[in-house]
Amino acid sequence: MSIKFIDLNSQQLRLKDEINSGIQSVLKHGQYILGPEVRKFEKNLAKFGKSKYALGCANGTDAIVLPLLAWEIGPGDAVFCPSFTYCATAEAIANTGATPVFIDIHRRTYNIDPESLERAINEVKKNRQLVPRAVIAVDLFGQSANYPILSAIAKSYDLKLIADSAQGFGTTLKGKHPLHWADITTTSFFPAKPLGCYGDGGAILTNDDNLAIRIESLRFHGKGEEKYDNTHVGLNSRLDTLQAAILLPKLKIFSEEINVRNFIANRYIDGLKDHVSCLPKIMNGVISTWAQFTIEVTDPELFARRLKEKGIPTARYYPKPVHQQSAYSHFPIEGKKLLNTEDCSNHTISLPMHPYLDNRTQDIIIEIVQKAVK
Repeated sequence: MSIKFIDLNSQQLRLKDEINSGIQSVLKHGQYILGPEVRKFEKNLAKFGKSKYALGCANGTDAIVLPLLAWEIGPGDAVFCPSFTYCATAEAIANTGATPVFIDIHRRTYNIDPESLERAINEVKKNRQLVPRAVIAVDLFGQSANYPILSAIAKSYDLKLIADSAQGFGTTLKGKHPLHWADITTTSFFPAKPLGCYGDGGAILTNDDNLAIRIESLRFHGKGEEKYDNTHVGLNSRLDTLQAAILLPKLKIFSEEINVRNFIANRYIDGLKDHVSCLPKIMNGVISTWAQFTIEVTDPELFARRLKEKGIPTARYYPKPVHQQSAYSHFPIEGKKLLNTEDCSNHTISLPMHPYLDNRTQDIIIEIVQKAVK
């Protein structure tokens, strides 16, 4: 049998008529850039994310760059972020001219460690070579970071707080979205994300009126009120109308899909708890979007080969943390070594996870994993 790591086809078949109708509507009216579907999607996305504004953009990386530009963060500024993430988080910082400062993660949740963050802030302040300006927390694998604590730290040092929810958009902590605490929430609509389009796309959510106005200008070449008077140096970063038309029906079923992902995650946990020593740890009060179901094993490469022999795909997320990658190894880290980051990166591996994973297929995966870890 063929088992998919992420099954986009089943969702596409489910939404085929609505997606095709949306695409045909765009082709008919021909407003391919910032057409009516974009505005409708932004309105619906803001409602879902409990935000005043949702601004679509070209991709999830630009979604981080744009608020940094809006805050005029650049050379000489420090922006703190975890290293156990995709490089785009740090890439966005570096592309503004600011300096990413890598911090460690909580060993079980894989999200930013508040104690490491505070130590890093004080190290930067003591060295006086950079000015602390912002924190980017990543909702890794779909789980909300510990925003109440992170927000308190950010406010005490007068730092901006961004929730990078590229994987975790839709996650909540005690019923509240990350934006309840953060200045900005960003997300990505890359196809493999829980809420993905059929190309590149991203969005920024905020409740700040002035910030929303500035970002809306920056995403459109820094446009002003007059067409040929650009008031800022901006980007060409707009969400395509066709992608918005595709995302509209996907957003309608997104809450349902999050519920199904949690059901599937709980079945994994029940089936593997007596066999896998390190299963995902979800904080109290958190609803995860389960972008990935990640476990730890002694030898991930051997484990992956054993599963591949049985037709089960796996994926290794971040076996080489960002601070160890060639383009980023010269940037500062908190302390002398990111112990938790480097330890977990040697053991993590992810199993198939998507809302269309049926019980029978999942039971096969569980049975083979049980044997593979012996």
